[in-house]
Amino acid sequence: MPPPLSIDPALHLSQLTRRHFFSRCALGLGGIAFASLLDERRLHGATAPFADPLAPKAPHFAPRAKNVIYLFMAGGPSQLDLFDYKPRLIELNGKPVPPSLIEGKRFAFMGTSHGNQLLGTRRTFARHGRSGAWVSDLFPHTARIVDDLTIVQSCAADLFNHAPAKLFMNTGSGQFGRPSMGAWVTYGLGSEANNLPGFVVLQSGPRGPRGGAVNWGTGFLPTTYQGVPFRGQGDPILNLTNPAGISALRQRQTLDALRDLNLQQAVATGDAEIHTRIAAYEMASRMQASAPELVDLSRESPATLQRYGVEKGTPSFARNCLIARRLVERGSRFVQLYHTNWDSHGGPGENLESDFEARCREVDQAQAALVTDLKERGMLKDTLVIWGGEFGRTPMGENRDTTGRNHHIDAFTMWFAGGGTKAGTIIGETDELGFNAITERAHVHDLHATILHLLGLDHKKLTFRFQGRDFRLTDVHGNILTSLLA
Repeated sequence: MPPPLSIDPALHLSQLTRRHFFSRCALGLGGIAFASLLDERRLHGATAPFADPLAPKAPHFAPRAKNVIYLFMAGGPSQLDLFDYKPRLIELNGKPVPPSLIEGKRFAFMGTSHGNQLLGTRRTFARHGRSGAWVSDLFPHTARIVDDLTIVQSCAADLFNHAPAKLFMNTGSGQFGRPSMGAWVTYGLGSEANNLPGFVVLQSGPRGPRGGAVNWGTGFLPTTYQGVPFRGQGDPILNLTNPAGISALRQRQTLDALRDLNLQQAVATGDAEIHTRIAAYEMASRMQASAPELVDLSRESPATLQRYGVEKGTPSFARNCLIARRLVERGSRFVQLYHTNWDSHGGPGENLESDFEARCREVDQAQAALVTDLKERGMLKDTLVIWGGEFGRTPMGENRDTTGRNHHIDAFTMWFAGGGTKAGTIIGETDELGFNAITERAHVHDLHATILHLLGLDHKKLTFRFQGRDFRLTDVHGNILTSLLA
């Protein structure tokens, strides 16, 4: 047995190095583990004892929200057919768009010299709730909860093609390699979930979002903060169940051996990413019990399943909304739901008639049920619900076989609920054609700054040093939208 560790009490822990340690004790397993922790401290310049990177962390100031559920409508839903009612646009339907509006503008699938006839909505709009918010007949369930929502009609983005625009909405940049908002939030706050990931991604619709995993990646942050995609059927994560013939004891021995080898490698290389690997193995082991229980909805009441519109054994946005609520109940910090395909250009599968109506039916009941369910359980005050896509749609139609609209970045609608937002409020206004935001413009950087603020994080202080500079979600931009705060 190696002699007990003897350390000069005058020597501060932060001054210890591997050389100090190995000069005082033999290299046993405990020594490897302790040296690894010291190395982690050295790498991050910490002054407090080493902790699990996903352990809960104190915010910069008192938060209004503790968790996020982000309902991402991938493809860009048409605000003009859902929330932004424009009678003047209906009057001018089929007329050419004023040249002054489109001068110098770029669109994804049409130029400035063709396809520019104005397109008024064919949907029926009505005012709802005490707020008097306009909502179309496509969202009857969402119309009933408008007094719980903050509707922002003046959102704006920078990029007009799907993959870079999704990256921009998720990471604050259209370039690969930047951390997603969910990664920044779990980096800044950790997670309350012991047996489930802090950042979970759920997907529904005919395909995944364009850009794929980079939308929930960590970029240059440690990979422990990346989003973990759950599958819609079967095991939530592949290979979660042990193969036949592998006992729990055998698996535990394997994990212990892997941990020991990884700790030795951490000491030898000083690579902080190895600790992420160790934590991932341990989380996977704990999830073998917690993840199947999470997605087993048999204990939910029939009334709850009916409220969300969940059909037994069928993957859907409704099922994902209910799982999102269960994840937040169990402490996951950031849950993001992607639903496709909202890319309503016109043409097969993408028209504003039957296809758009189908997308709306798929989400309307469940998103309203989620907000109502959270509210009834007393969870909405601590849970920020976000709804929106990467951009909106143009007031002009496209020259296709069926009715559609092009991508539009200058004015679109998002809504928020709970988490310290001002319920029953409509923020911002667009011009009479819905082309530009004319009051309270809410750029993506401003939205990010505000979301972080609601979580108790100062977007200017939540930084990570990479390649010689401090990066942040909002880069060098971002203003808090105070009108959105309760």
